[in-house]
Amino acid sequence: MIDKTRLKRALLLINPHARRGRDSLVQARQLLLQTGFDVVEPSQDFTNTSEAIASHRDSVDLVVVGGGDGSLNNAAPGLLEAGLPLGVLPLGTANDFARTMGIPQDLRAAIEVISRGRSIDVDVGTANGHAFFNVASIGFSADLAASLTQDAKKRWGKLGYAIVAAQLLAKSQLFTADLDHDGKVETLKTLQVSVGNGRFYGGGMSVHADATATDGMLDFYSLEVDHWWRLLGLLPAIRRGTHGNWHDVRAFSTKALTIRTSRPRPVNLDGELKTQTPVEFAIFEKAIKVFVP
Repeated sequence: MIDKTRLKRALLLINPHARRGRDSLVQARQLLLQTGFDVVEPSQDFTNTSEAIASHRDSVDLVVVGGGDGSLNNAAPGLLEAGLPLGVLPLGTANDFARTMGIPQDLRAAIEVISRGRSIDVDVGTANGHAFFNVASIGFSADLAASLTQDAKKRWGKLGYAIVAAQLLAKSQLFTADLDHDGKVETLKTLQVSVGNGRFYGGGMSVHADATATDGMLDFYSLEVDHWWRLLGLLPAIRRGTHGNWHDVRAFSTKALTIRTSRPRPVNLDGELKTQTPVEFAIFEKAIKVFVP
């Protein structure tokens, strides 16, 4: 528990490009003021939220990020460096990290969570040194992230994921990857590999039914289906996080692994393409304090 009487100055960083970002800025500011916070907003243009956090690290007590999972991902380096607690306002399309942490989607309720001052230490995954809260993926999900525009997400919301995913799925192909983990090397042919830190990703899909962002483990799975249409049968299990029980899904938990492919492939981190294969994954345990219900 953080002493909320000492948390007076909140750095408010709302992504105007998030689905509900621009429309929620004024209300978020007012609600924070009403709950007793001094609201600090960047007085100059920063190229990313991490720069803003670094610039204000000595003059604020907490950081409030409003946006989707990509907005949180962009704030992660600054949060790790500054050591400031994080308040989350789920204003994006999927808001999977907020879902993992049980943070309500309603703006007023999310700010009430911050004002109560209860926080827990959450893990952060890293891929070639780049931080992620939810999941990293190679293959189909990375192709989806590259194809799904901000305009589509704003206009269609979660439906936008489904529309673009259906278009991509019909032409998706398996790829070969070498997997190095826990003292062994395996070669696999897959449609997608994913490495999860939290539980949810992709608008409510589950990495694993028991996954949390506080267990100090990375949850790996690989969709080794022989035909793309096999995914249709897998979808209910993926939403529940029980897909690891299927014979054409490889799944395990670990603290570190390396994935190599014959040619560089992009790696999707929380919906953002930040690095490429070969990629080394690790877990940074209890890295950031996050306000939770």
